Amino acid sequence: MSQKPKPSHGLAACPGCAEPLESGDRFCGACGYDLSAAPAAETGPDRPTVAIGTPVNWPDAPPREPGSLSTMTQHPGDLPGTDSGGHDLPAPGAPAAGDFELAAPDPRAAVRVDEPGPAPAPVPAPARGPAPDPAAPAAGLCVACRAGRVDTDGYCENCGHAQPRERDHMERELGGVAAVSDRGLRHHRNEDAFAVSSATLPDGSPATLAVVCDGVSSATRPDEASAAAAEAAGAALCAALPRGTHPQQAMHEAIVAASEAVNSLAEPAGEGDPHRNAPACTIVGSVVADGLLVVGWVGDSRAYWVPDDRATPAARLTEDDSWAAQMVAAGLMSEAEAYADERAHAITGWLGADAYELDPHTVAFKPDRSGVVVVCTDGLWNYAEGPEDMARVVPPDAADRPLHSARVLVGHALDGGGHDNITVALVPFAVPPQGAGSA
Repeated sequence: MSQKPKPSHGLAACPGCAEPLESGDRFCGACGYDLSAAPAAETGPDRPTVAIGTPVNWPDAPPREPGSLSTMTQHPGDLPGTDSGGHDLPAPGAPAAGDFELAAPDPRAAVRVDEPGPAPAPVPAPARGPAPDPAAPAAGLCVACRAGRVDTDGYCENCGHAQPRERDHMERELGGVAAVSDRGLRHHRNEDAFAVSSATLPDGSPATLAVVCDGVSSATRPDEASAAAAEAAGAALCAALPRGTHPQQAMHEAIVAASEAVNSLAEPAGEGDPHRNAPACTIVGSVVADGLLVVGWVGDSRAYWVPDDRATPAARLTEDDSWAAQMVAAGLMSEAEAYADERAHAITGWLGADAYELDPHTVAFKPDRSGVVVVCTDGLWNYAEGPEDMARVVPPDAADRPLHSARVLVGHALDGGGHDNITVALVPFAVPPQGAGSA
């Protein structure tokens, strides 16, 4: 799970019951665990991160076959202003570099609710995990003792065993995109969430999307935050893309919508415990539409590009909002120094009412070859951090079997220890047929 800066005792949650802790706590308020006797939080191995702003080095395009009539290959560098931070985004429906354009909707086809007329093409709702109700079914036998009944709070009346919750493991596949989320082996609940869906652009071409959110473990109700953010972002993308909104602008708006959804979960001023953090989560999303690959994020959840041809290099498409990344980017510390610090993985950006500011990052690329986009939380990339590491564990047929491949990646993290919740979505990207597009 992502974490805000850790409290002074170095523990984000109680080792006994996983209750979130506050700075200065000596005992857990939920179970009374003596925090002074808890082992110090371990400092993980160095996790090098590319400095914020470093461009992605995509592989060079293969040479054109003699006599070929195919158009020139488009490269990510041909698309200007891809970073939303301080750069103007393309106007909705306006052409981007390489003559990319989403056709604007025909005004003659516009339909008002109070007027009869042809109904627009239905937009599929984003498939996501179930609403954040962790309770197991009220009726049924215990999965542990097979004798006791399960009461309304999800525990066996005979042996007291907590029953598996529906959100502990979720899988979805829709329109060629798939996602899998698992609680992992160390946490008492799954605080990740996702949304996957497909849409139709105004010109009739398809678009696929995936959103992955990771609840901030030091916040209250992180599972609700991630579910709300994933649902809001997925719905915003499904509504904006069919209208002709440029995918990069749509991604920016989706992150804003997700932020507002998480903010709405915060308790009003004067209510609740003033020392508890507001619900919070990270977010990363990807849209593949009309030859364009768009990624947006806030926090330390990531997206990777893995080409179908594994002889060509993979790439990481996001840069973490983390303390270590900021220290390295500012030139204040070397990577070795920054990632040896106990604050290395404290996040500096998240969605939540107590976030310093909302700064969505969006980038757009035009890959010159087919591949798959891996959208994931740190529960996966902790076990395959570098692009080359991720490429080694992604199955070679991931573009054709995204759900199977997502299961394989979750299994890789579980085999590595499953220390965190694990969520991964796979979005295949296919280059347009030769001769399509503009020169």
